[in-house]
Amino acid sequence: MSATRTQIYLTDEQRRRIDELASAQGVTMAEIIRRALDGYLEEQADPQAALAATFGSAPELEIPSRDAWDRG
Repeated sequence: MSATRTQIYLTDEQRRRIDELASAQGVTMAEIIRRALDGYLEEQADPQAALAATFGSAPELEIPSRDAWDRG
């Protein structure tokens, strides 16, 4: 894997939580950040997945008929 060194600024809370995860999983902080970024980029790259994830999320929603639209 080719890698590029990149600096980021984290809040104290973010750093603490990443350190906890890294320690618990036995990996580096960089690996935790790469995994999180990969997950984020996967979600952003596929709009169909976003649509599929929300399909049917409001089954009680009733769509009015065209005749009921206010054409004012």
